[in-house]
Amino acid sequence: KEEEIMPTEGILHHEEGIDILPGNIELSGLEVSLVNVMSREQILKQYVSLIKDRYDYIIIDCMPSLSTLTINVLSCADSVMIPVQAAYLLVKGLEQLIKTISKVKRHLNPKIEIEGILITMVDSRTNYAKDITTMLREAYGRNIKIFENHIPMSVRAQEASTQGISIFRHDPKGKVAQAYQTLTEEVIGSEKWCKQY
Repeated sequence: KEEEIMPTEGILHHEEGIDILPGNIELSGLEVSLVNVMSREQILKQYVSLIKDRYDYIIIDCMPSLSTLTINVLSCADSVMIPVQAAYLLVKGLEQLIKTISKVKRHLNPKIEIEGILITMVDSRTNYAKDITTMLREAYGRNIKIFENHIPMSVRAQEASTQGISIFRHDPKGKVAQAYQTLTEEVIGSEKWCKQY
């Protein structure tokens, strides 16, 4: 028997002016629960449709796996930002994700677009990070936007995560906060987002 819940159940109002619906360990069991559910790829889309009018933007973070939960996210998203760590093996998995997004676009969500690829955890002191960035631009840059901004590697970002506060509260003048601020301006300032909002 399905239990009816309020659309706002589980949403936390954060003091920094955003609402958060955090995941927990129970999400690992949800995958199994969805196996026999009708239209299981659309469950999250149904939920988002109930709350989307309350927000200017809804950002959904998901694991870098091609699971039923990820398909749910792709089925309800308008666009996807693909974060890629500046590491060779992680870049190799990008092709599979792009193919999955393409399948979701054909079969489940025709409006979804790839917003761009965001290079993260960049150690700009090394040539390795520069090589990865060059490889990404050469492999995907003609068809997919590679964001000009990248997110640098920083111990301060790890500290913020363990303390449960944003990088803007923990280290507002630091390089990671500045990078995210600039990225936000780049995304919101893009022609596509201006038309949409």
